[in-house]
Amino acid sequence: MESQATIRYLKATPRKARLVVDVVRGKMVGEALSILEFGVKKEVATDVAKLIKSAVANMQSKNAEAAVEVDGLKIKEIKVDEGPVMKRFRPRARGRASQIIKRMCHITVTVSN
Repeated sequence: MESQATIRYLKATPRKARLVVDVVRGKMVGEALSILEFGVKKEVATDVAKLIKSAVANMQSKNAEAAVEVDGLKIKEIKVDEGPVMKRFRPRARGRASQIIKRMCHITVTVSN
């Protein structure tokens, strides 16, 4: 059995999100949550932890009659995709403008027994 959760349009760059995701890929859920809470000092870590908890809740609601143990679950797949890019402009010297690129990402996690 497996369950999936997705967060879309996260206001974080995909490159920084992949640094956090690579740490927990393939780990058990309990271990991954403790690593994200205490071991990783990135702002994206809280969003990834919430996403993993959401995938576990999805599995528990899908299998209401069978009790699902959180300790027995493993992160089967977790991936970060690039989202849309917001483009802004900042005025510069001599009437010019430079572009500011604000990136977003989509994160998908799959949890299985």
